[in-house]
Amino acid sequence: MIMEIEEVSNNNEALALLSLNHVSLLCRSVWDSMRFYEEILGFVPIKRPSSFKFNGAWLYNYGIGIHLIENPSIDAFDTTVEPRPINPKDNHISFQCRDVGLVKRRLEDMELKYVTAVVEDEGNRVDQVFFHDPDGYMVELCNCENIPILPLSSCSFKPRLSSFDRAAPDKCRFMENAMMESLSMEMLNISF
Repeated sequence: MIMEIEEVSNNNEALALLSLNHVSLLCRSVWDSMRFYEEILGFVPIKRPSSFKFNGAWLYNYGIGIHLIENPSIDAFDTTVEPRPINPKDNHISFQCRDVGLVKRRLEDMELKYVTAVVEDEGNRVDQVFFHDPDGYMVELCNCENIPILPLSSCSFKPRLSSFDRAAPDKCRFMENAMMESLSMEMLNISF
């Protein structure tokens, strides 16, 4: 389920953002990183401005750009080079995919190490697959659309005494909350 959320801002100073344009990544080898993002994630190389005086590449797909910047100063002691465990709670880029099972089979065929995780909420399940690119940046592929995007303003919350308190409501009923909010606003308007 993909849901568009209207631009809502209580802060008049907020920037009027439109969308994510690109992610820029430093890499040891533009060639290796290009192959990874092309062959594994399906990105396509696109024209890069000729005014740049450093080695790099631009790739594009799914409405998102990836800009690769070669950094020859990265050496064996840099933290981006050391093999790190694949940790789903680490910084990462996430992409939705159609078939998580297919992703896992393809990664196994390519002999890429990966870690899986599952997120469940109110009967909805998201399967996640995490793996590293050639420079150690983590990538997640998931079926994240399985959990609906609900603005917090549409959810009624009661303080929980602890994370184990099951008495607190675990449903976010969008329409009921919207109707109650509308009623409350009308009552405030009448009283003033």
